[in-house]
Formats: sequence, structure tokens, C-alpha cells
Amino acid sequence: MDRLLKRVTISLVLILGMTLIATGCSGFESQQLPGVPLPRFQSAGEFVEAFRNAWDVYPMWKDADGAALEGGVELRATGEGDSPQHSTTNVQVEGVDEADVVKCDGDFIYTLAGNSLCIVEAYPPEKMRLVSRIEFDSGLEPAEMFVNGDKLVVIGYGYMDENDLPAEQPEYYPGLQLTFIKVYDISDRDDPRLLSTVEHEGSYLTARMLDDNVHVVLTSWPPYVIYEDTDIRPEEIIPLYRTVRGDDKPGVLEPACHWSEVEYIDPEMCSSFLSILSLSLRDGGNSVEKREIAGNAECVYASPEHLYVTATDWGYFYPEEIAVEDTLRTSIHKFRFDGAAVGYLASSEVPGSVLNQFSMDESKGYFRIATTGYAADGSYDPASNVYVLDPSLNVVGSLEGLAQGETIYSARFMGNRAYLVTFEQVDPFFVIDLSNPANPKVLGELKIPGYSDYLHPYDENHVIGVGINAVEADPGKGDFSWFQGMKIALFDVTNVFSPQEMYKVEIGDRGTDSYALHDHKAFLFDREKGLLVLPILLAELTPEQKASGGTPPFAYGVPTFQGAYVYDLSLAGGFELKGRITHMEDTQGLEDGYYYGSGDFVQRSLYIGDVLYTISPSGIKANDLDSLEELSFVEL
Repeated sequence: MDRLLKRVTISLVLILGMTLIATGCSGFESQQLPGVPLPRFQSAGEFVEAFRNAWDVYPMWKDADGAALEGGVELRATGEGDSPQHSTTNVQVEGVDEADVVKCDGDFIYTLAGNSLCIVEAYPPEKMRLVSRIEFDSGLEPAEMFVNGDKLVVIGYGYMDENDLPAEQPEYYPGLQLTFIKVYDISDRDDPRLLSTVEHEGSYLTARMLDDNVHVVLTSWPPYVIYEDTDIRPEEIIPLYRTVRGDDKPGVLEPACHWSEVEYIDPEMCSSFLSILSLSLRDGGNSVEKREIAGNAECVYASPEHLYVTATDWGYFYPEEIAVEDTLRTSIHKFRFDGAAVGYLASSEVPGSVLNQFSMDESKGYFRIATTGYAADGSYDPASNVYVLDPSLNVVGSLEGLAQGETIYSARFMGNRAYLVTFEQVDPFFVIDLSNPANPKVLGELKIPGYSDYLHPYDENHVIGVGINAVEADPGKGDFSWFQGMKIALFDVTNVFSPQEMYKVEIGDRGTDSYALHDHKAFLFDREKGLLVLPILLAELTPEQKASGGTPPFAYGVPTFQGAYVYDLSLAGGFELKGRITHMEDTQGLEDGYYYGSGDFVQRSLYIGDVLYTISPSGIKANDLDSLEELSFVEL
């Protein structure tokens, strides 16, 4: 059977083509593709055999015991009713909310603290107080949340107890992971009320909220007995699931669906499950739409209309005659949001692997994706690519072989442009023109030391980069580079043919780190206020290290500070440090190295009115946004 994923049926392509002819439209903004039914298994034997065969193709997974693989928009101020303006979660796409560890509605701050969720009345700051705490059962770990009016959604991890399993299950083994979704009524913030609980076997990947609908994506793997020489029933392969209304006593976990309801995209890739759970907050999450698909998921991008799920095919077992550049590929699956459900539309694949959600974008109906693959010269050198796909996921334009020998470290799509940062010794910052979907092309390039982990739009002609500085290990030879301290920069792309680094700030020495380097939701920026806030763990070389002379570039600094760096940022003045805010009483623990997992680490920041709030697992601190004078602190 053809290894390539099946694209949308010919009838869909014909429908699309006829519609374009009828409308004379050159774009796809107004096109609403019809849903496409995914195939299902015709018998229990076919279902079991598909999973057995997939595991035979990938024998190195047999030692995994069923373990799962590990895996921008300008920030808008909002104000509702009498609430002052406040910042919101830094999301990739306007109108598509992303779950996070902290949320704010202008009056209250909701934050995860250990095994609990705290609701804090935050404004005005002089009356800031902890109003309630939701404690989770032992074995449950809250990960992220949404807040929607008077509804609170908490998503997290847990492990199945043997007593929760059906009587007829494979031999139980510890560590069977599940994802939970709990919906609360918080109309009375002092007394949150549990409305519903959903539990599904597998690892939580990500979630999105559009209007009153929450969509959760997770992955799971069949139990290890799938590859043993034993008889196995279909229900032993399907991930387990249950729902509980309010405070009702939970029943046992049951298969999420019948084997005949399991869908697949490629019958040769049935080694795991991609599960998409959709629930409406209008009924408190008590009705759940599930899609159980035989397939994998690693990265997710969502526009207001569509959900894209990608997975990497590493090609470990391709025949030797297959070209090197064809062995590493990314499969793409497109779904349509349909209220509290998703409908499947199309699948395709492109060469290379995807870094993260910012390597993907949808604009005017076209899907754009940046990947790092292998160069076309037969070597295993990395090279970067950009592909443009039409609504039925046919590739209509490509830019391949970019920056051979380098890997994508960050990407950002903004309208008709894409910005890519690749890295080996220096940081090439590429400006790519996407105005013609059939002909993406490089407009300009800037080479500077280090790299950016995250790119954020300042305006249409300026981009903020947050990353790491670097120096060559052996200057002149270009073998490799040593990472140094953090670096934030403002790029001017007014002249797309000659982008410039307009301003830059270097922070600390080797070992300096920030949550914002790994999670864009830790990045707070408001252009109108000229405000940029980053949580930073500062590492500095000691006076003794500096006094020794010739400090090697691989020397790590000593951690000396953790907290929020607050900057004024403008085109006229660049980055101006207003001050720093910490939740740590002293730095001795940092200097002694006892800081990993510290509850005093500032993880997020936000503002309400003229007050800046910094949040750590141990507390919330309120500071005057102008002077940074401390106003109040609430211990969690």
C-alpha cells in the first residue's frame, strides 16, 4: 500500500476547483471545505492486525512498554464591565485562546500552585487576597487552565489506579497515564463548584478554546502486550475513558469507543492513538465529542477555523534506495472546528520536521509550514524548507535547501512574510516573501552571533527576538559555538532586502535562562505601554573567574538572581531596563545550587490597570507599573 498519506478525495478537489471558477476568487478566505469521513476498520481482526503490523515496522518501540513520546499576535489589553484594562495570555493567533498556568479576567488572577489552583482577588492591589483554593486529589497534577466568564477549565495529568480499570484488562502495570479535564462553576469565586470531569488515557499535548468550546489533543499508546505472542481483544488496545458529573462517584474506566468507531488516516501507521476531545462550556462540559484516530501527534497549530496536527516520520526503516532527503517527513492532518466538535478535512506530508507551533500558520486559506530536513546533496546535513499548501493540502509552493548545515531555532509568520532563524555558528535571520503562494522567496538575510528562540511582532516592520548569545569555540574555523548569556533584540525589517538589528541587550553569562525561551506564554509585551517583561534566571561569572583572565567561553556563571526584568521598549529608545522584581528573599539558595523547582521562581507576569503582577508558585506580588514600587504580596 502506498506509504504516502491519502489526500482529500478527488471529488473534494473538483468541488474546490469549480467553486473557484464560479467565484473568480484568487484566495480561499471564503471557502468552506466539506468534511471528509475518515475510513474505519471493517472487523475486529483487521483492527488488531493493523496495530500489530505497525509495531512490527517499528521494533525499537517494543522496549517502551507503551510509554508515550515526550514531547503571535500583539498582546491585547481587554476590559469588561467595570474591570480595568488588563493583559491576556500571549497567544499565537488572535481569537484562539491557549491554556496556561496563569489566567486573569481583570479582577481575579487564577494560578496553579503545586497540587492546587488558587483564585486571588487582585484588583485593587491594596485589597488583594486569596479567596479560594481548589485542591486536587493525590496523584493528579494540574497542568494548565482556561477561564471563560464564570467557567474554569483545568487540564492535567494523573495515573490510573488498578481499581479504576475494567475487570477484563491486560495485566496491570504501574504508570498508566491519563489526562483529566475538570470544569468548574466559579460564579461564586469564594466557592468554586465542580460541574464535570473527563478522564482519558494518554498524554496531554495541548488545548485551544474558541468561544465557549474547548478542544483538547492527547496521544496514547496501546499496552505492551500488543507485541507479545498472546491473544488480545480490540477493547484492550483502545484508550480508556470516563466522565463524571459533578461530585458523583466515578465508575470504572471503559474503552473510549467501540473498535468500529476508531478512525485511521494511514493503515500502516496505526501504532498509537490521536484523541481529540471537544466539550462545550454551555452545559458545563458534561457532553463530550471524541475523535479516536489511529495515528500520532506531536505538534498542533490552530487558526479560528482549523486545527492542524502534525507528526514526524523519522524514516528509520526506509529501504536504502530511498534518497536521504526523502526519509525525514512530517505528516499534516487538517480538521475544521465545528462548534463543540471537529471535522476531518485533509492529510498530506512534507519533507523535514517541525520545530513547534510557530513553524506553522494559516493565511487566506493557505497553510504555511517551515521544516528542517536533510539537504538534497545526499548528505545528512540539515537544511531548512518552507512549504505553502492549498486548502486541500496540496503543495503549491516551496522554498527548499535554505541554510544548509543549520537548523531552524525559531520561526514566525506575519501576513505575507515569514521570519526564520537558523543556527550553527551564527544566527541568520531570514526575511521570506509569501505574497505569491506559488513562489516563496528569500528577500533578505542578517547574520549575527547567537540565535533567537522566540520571535514576536512589534509592528509590521519590526520584530522582537528573545534568545541566546554565542561565541565561536575556535574563531575563524567555524566548527561550533558556545552558548553564552541571554540576548534580546529588535529587528528592523522596513527594508526587507536588508534587515537590521536595531537594538540589542545581552543579559548575564553562560547559564542564564528564561521561561520565555521555552514557552511563549511567559512573554509579556504591550506596545502601547512600551512594556516588556521577561522572567529571567541570571547567571554571572564570579569576580574570581573574571580575575583569572582569559575565562574560557564554556565557563558557566553562578546563578545570582531570579525574577522579572521589566523594560521600557520603544523604537526611539530601544530596551531600557526599568527594574527587576524578585520573589526570593535572598540569593544564597541560588548560589548554592538549590534552586531547581523553587516555588519562588517568577513564572508569569501580567498587568491590570496601572499595576504589574508577577506570579510564582509561592505567591503573587503587585508593583506600581510606573515606579515598580511594591504595593502588596499574597502568599499562595
